[in-house]
Amino acid sequence: MKGTQRPGGHRGRGAGRVLGLLPAMVAAIGLTSTAALAVPNHGATSTGPKPRALSPASAVAAMQPSWNLGNTLDAIPDETSWGNPPVTKALFDTIRAQGFHSVRIPVTWTGHQSPTAPYAIDATFMNRVKQVVDWALSDGLYVVVNVHHDSWQWISTMPTDHDNVLARFDAIWKQVAAEFRDSPQTLLFESINEPQFDDAGDAQGIRYLDELDTAFHGIVRGSGGNNATRLLMLPTLHCNAGQTYMDALVGGMKSLDDPNLVATVHYYGWYPFSVNVAGGTRFDATAQKDMSDTFTGIRDTLVTQGVPVYLGEYGLLQYPDHTHPSRVERGEALKYFEQLGHEAGTAGVTTALWDPFSFLNRDTLRWRDPGLIAQIKSSWTTRSGTASSDRVFVPASSAITAKTLTLNPNGTSFKGLWQGGTRLAAGRDYTVSGNELTLTAAALTRLAGDRAYGTNATVEARFSRGLPWKIYVTTYETPVLSNATGTTGGLSIPARFRGDLLATMEATYADGSNAGQTGWTPYQEFNAAFSPDYPGNALLLTPDFLGALHDGAPATLTFHFWSGATVTYHVTRSGSSVTGTAS
Repeated sequence: MKGTQRPGGHRGRGAGRVLGLLPAMVAAIGLTSTAALAVPNHGATSTGPKPRALSPASAVAAMQPSWNLGNTLDAIPDETSWGNPPVTKALFDTIRAQGFHSVRIPVTWTGHQSPTAPYAIDATFMNRVKQVVDWALSDGLYVVVNVHHDSWQWISTMPTDHDNVLARFDAIWKQVAAEFRDSPQTLLFESINEPQFDDAGDAQGIRYLDELDTAFHGIVRGSGGNNATRLLMLPTLHCNAGQTYMDALVGGMKSLDDPNLVATVHYYGWYPFSVNVAGGTRFDATAQKDMSDTFTGIRDTLVTQGVPVYLGEYGLLQYPDHTHPSRVERGEALKYFEQLGHEAGTAGVTTALWDPFSFLNRDTLRWRDPGLIAQIKSSWTTRSGTASSDRVFVPASSAITAKTLTLNPNGTSFKGLWQGGTRLAAGRDYTVSGNELTLTAAALTRLAGDRAYGTNATVEARFSRGLPWKIYVTTYETPVLSNATGTTGGLSIPARFRGDLLATMEATYADGSNAGQTGWTPYQEFNAAFSPDYPGNALLLTPDFLGALHDGAPATLTFHFWSGATVTYHVTRSGSSVTGTAS
């Protein structure tokens, strides 16, 4: 994936469509091989009894769960260019202690390699990569090394620069294979990240990718040593889990006739939900089906046919991002990660969390959101119950009424509601009818207290297993926006959010057509067209959105909030000037 730079960067183009694992199932259906793939002895030194050998499928299962060292050795131009500190041994100590069994170390070679023959890789950089890899291996972690952003920097030009691209690609792998020839079998090579080819259709792109993979395979195998049987990862085109791409990968693997191959794809969810565009504010039935269908396809096409699968990247394209307001509502993200762990485990897929910097703080080596990572970890082994929302909104001044949420037990059973160590009383504080949980008016009035704007109390819905579902009792009134003037360089609208939270923005012209840079939908992309500034009491319209408005044509904006409230606002662009008017 293209890295999320900080503080002002972005993730780039969406990843290909694609956690827990059932190792026994994977091993039972896995490929057999004479390769000795050692089980890492976590926490042990290199001395001691010889590790037992694993089949390729069992080795990939043993890699579950996995983590990506994103935006680091793949950063452009250097390791710290995208905001992360230099890698230390302590980082891998932390990853191992947190329960991860493998790490993917993306590497971008472009800026550290001569651009012309013999395409020599800078010795200092190669030594640094080797140092980082060896630190991870010494912690008993499996390690994946690849060719990363080179894919879009110059490999993508293969249709017009075929021979030079192939020669340069070959040169990388010849040097990498030689450097790591004697590294243990717990090191894996991945040929290329998210392969893409300029102005090439799928059929042509698949042919180019097959040519690169064939070259990669021949170079590594021919380099001898442990490379003769090392596990090699081959991606689909774009790392997309679409059926056409997976079928092509199966065909390519068969032609190589090598049992020590692993398939790799990526998954970042249903695109509108992953970035919050086109009204994709919730992990709804469409987003859930996209996930289920993707993992069913991976299982049926690859896993059940004996091909081990490593989900080399997963997450949401724009969440979490601690440098910007959250595009994805946290409860909806928790539901996404909870189901993803279940789907991947059922499919028998090993998963590698894409982490550019937003999950683990590389400076403190602590998780930025412990509750989020706890949900991800829990999903590796069990399901957790959730609900239709993690918030109940109550009015600041008018009478409070009962509120109902729909429980999603996910195979668990509901055990009750708690506020801290106090169990709420069924019948008095809440009622349950089927999967409908209703908090009574009396309980909400008590929980809301003095009804100051924002969250006044937190209760937990507990289930028979997994993590509890937190429900935030939140006091609000409909937000108020004021008139504003600005330029196409940006418009800051004074806003009193009054305890509410922004979900999305709809933009249309008087004739009903869509306004803004995302012309295929009236619901614009969160943070790309608009963004809340809660501390600054403002709602921001971006230069991209304002620059895309028709000159002299008033646009009607409808801001949708998580309470269910909507606020209408009007914006008119006149040349480079912009005027905003509250309804």
